Amino acid sequence: MCLIYPSYFPSIANYVVFTQNQNICFEIQDNYQKQTCRNRCYIYGANGKLGLHIPVHYTQNNRQKTQEILIDNNSAWKSVHWKSIESAYKTSPFFEFYQDELKPLFKKTDNLLLPFVWECFETINRCIEFELHYKTSKIFNKNTAVNDFRQLINPQKNVLTKSNPYIQVFQAKHHFIPNLSILDLLFNIGPETLSFLKNHPSV
Repeated sequence: MCLIYPSYFPSIANYVVFTQNQNICFEIQDNYQKQTCRNRCYIYGANGKLGLHIPVHYTQNNRQKTQEILIDNNSAWKSVHWKSIESAYKTSPFFEFYQDELKPLFKKTDNLLLPFVWECFETINRCIEFELHYKTSKIFNKNTAVNDFRQLINPQKNVLTKSNPYIQVFQAKHHFIPNLSILDLLFNIGPETLSFLKNHPSV
């Protein structure tokens, strides 16, 4: 079994784990931590690596489980995220092919973080024609004997030892940037995404 956190438009490393393993368990009994990929992802913008961050209501005074975290909708963050994605990938080979599937995600009003993250995840899976059978954790265990990929939730530890290159929109300007959000791979190689992930060196 592979234990991993759900995250906002997961990284390529996460999707390598998803597509190369049959038994996935998502950790949902954790206490929420700031500065992680629980509520952020990274795309390739005109100026290089760009983080997209979902604002949330969170206080360190009281421990809160990730599944209890509320989205802060006081700002127009969904509009900002979609405009950033559109600006980054409108000239990519497959943006127009997938935009109608993804754009509705940024039109809804969601109050809880985790259900929105799940919906983004399921939408990507439909786009790449990937069906993942998974479980969710019932209790939190800090130490576990299973294959533990929970470190991937930390941007500093979310890395690929080996990264198969592909053509990116702004590669000529900033060179290849590995392990961005699955969005980057999807918009650049489209229907080849699932095959790319299944044949990628393991995490």
